[in-house]
Amino acid sequence: MSKESIFNLDNKTAIVTGASSGLGVQLATTLVEAGARVALVARREEKLKQVKDMLAQKGGQCEYYPVDVTNPEQVETCINAIRNDFSRIDILVNNAGYATIEPIEEHTLDNWHKVMATNVTGVFLFTKYAGQVMIEQHYGKIINISSMYGAVGNVFMTSSSYHASKGAVNTFTLASAAEWAGHNITVNAIGPGFFRSEMTENIIEDHEFMDFVKNKCPMQRTGKEGELEGALLLFASDASSYITGQILYVDGGWTSV
Repeated sequence: MSKESIFNLDNKTAIVTGASSGLGVQLATTLVEAGARVALVARREEKLKQVKDMLAQKGGQCEYYPVDVTNPEQVETCINAIRNDFSRIDILVNNAGYATIEPIEEHTLDNWHKVMATNVTGVFLFTKYAGQVMIEQHYGKIINISSMYGAVGNVFMTSSSYHASKGAVNTFTLASAAEWAGHNITVNAIGPGFFRSEMTENIIEDHEFMDFVKNKCPMQRTGKEGELEGALLLFASDASSYITGQILYVDGGWTSV
């Protein structure tokens, strides 16, 4: 395979969960630009329509599927629909996520369950049902969007449930990579630092927060749009044919110190 084609995703079908906004849109755009057909998954149908229209203007082949990632029946139905629409499923990007800011001593059980349901159970369900298709194909690329906060603590925001959920995503990545390596399925995770998204838009322009970033992050800034593309294309393409069970932190060096 030539160096020019190793990252090419022509004729590949990819699923992106949490695809209605923020990082999900960026990830879906990257896959479309690399040649993939993309199934857009999220709860908000109107937002999904907008993303599909935007990607269609770029020449992308997309369909959208309104789904609650925590609902097993909806997830199974969605996977069956995607397979019927596109014939196969080559790439799964588990991006849907949720966070709440509450100190541990005041953290409600309802919010704890909501974070775990979206960030952990949602990853499990899509991995399970998409993986069944990938096992039949003897091919698949699964990319879980974790976080640098799956590896380190946090003194700025009290978000213990988010940390716990992303730690679970990391270890689930390792377990599923080992379990499915014999099926020619790779499972890896990307751990972003702070990027602009719906979850961060309320704090990312805050002066106190930016001072925190400058003091904590070796590169002294948040991530820019496009800076997750390399990691995504590595794990989604055959460039990573011998890479599985890895968590790649795209965080400006945050987890290195």
